[in-house]
Order: sequence, then C-alpha cells, then structure tokens
Amino acid sequence: MEKITSFTIDHLKLQPGLYVSRKDPVGGTLVTTFDIRMTGPNDEPVMNTAEMHAIEHLAATFLRNHKEYQDNILYFGPMGCRTGFYLLLIGDYRSEDILPLMTELFTFIKDFEGEIPGASAKDCGNHLDMNLPMAKYLARKYVSLLTNITPERLVYPD
Repeated sequence: MEKITSFTIDHLKLQPGLYVSRKDPVGGTLVTTFDIRMTGPNDEPVMNTAEMHAIEHLAATFLRNHKEYQDNILYFGPMGCRTGFYLLLIGDYRSEDILPLMTELFTFIKDFEGEIPGASAKDCGNHLDMNLPMAKYLARKYVSLLTNITPERLVYPD
C-alpha cells in the first residue's frame, strides 16, 4: 500500500502551527484539510482525551454557528496522535486565510464559561470525559502561538 499524505510529513521537524494538510477535489469544488497542530509531535506530551473532547465539542459548535464559515465547515475533530485537530473546509484556502478564524475560535475556547455544549448523556457517548480547564489552558497557549505566528509555522517543513 502507498503511504498516505499525512504520514509523509516529517514529524521530527513539525512544530505547532496551522498547516494546509491537503486539498481534494470533490464534485466541482475543493475541500481543504487543515492540520491544527497544537503540540510538538514526539517532543511534548500529547493532549489527554478529556481536554481534546472538550475542545472538539466547543470548536464544532462554534464553527458550525459561525456567520461567515458555517456553510463551509465539513468536519472538526481530533488527530489520533493527540497532537492537534483536523478542520475540513469546503473551498480552496491557505493557512493565512483562516488564521483570523482560528484565532477567534481558540479565543472563544480559552474564554469559555459554562456547560460545554452537548456534554450530556443524551447528547454524547462519553460525556463524562471532558476537561474544560485544561482545554482552556491549551487554547490560551495556541492563541499565543497564532498571534505571534511566523511564516514557517504556516507551511509544512521540508
């Protein structure tokens, strides 16, 4: 079998950032997949499932209700390696195009107060596995990265 695209990225060089992972034609349009890399692969501890689950619920809710992007959101979810998330958008985008959206999203998460949307037994298959304080901590760290991002953190390393 051929190696899939995400396994061809040198994870020894990859740093936290905001990357275009791939662009796929679907029908008459493109779908852009973003790599929202929040921790350094094989360098920092991975995120625990509870904070990732909280981020997933908050981000999916925020994005699917966003006035400008809601119709272009296909998916927001965790990477299996627990170092970040994938965002799939309908359209042809660059990392720079969604930098304001990601800053807005993670600012929303870092400042979030109250009950996490969908965090009930009726709405979620594992509603007890949520850690809002840690999700807010990670979002605060990522907002700091996004507001000071350098060009090399917007393009995968060679």
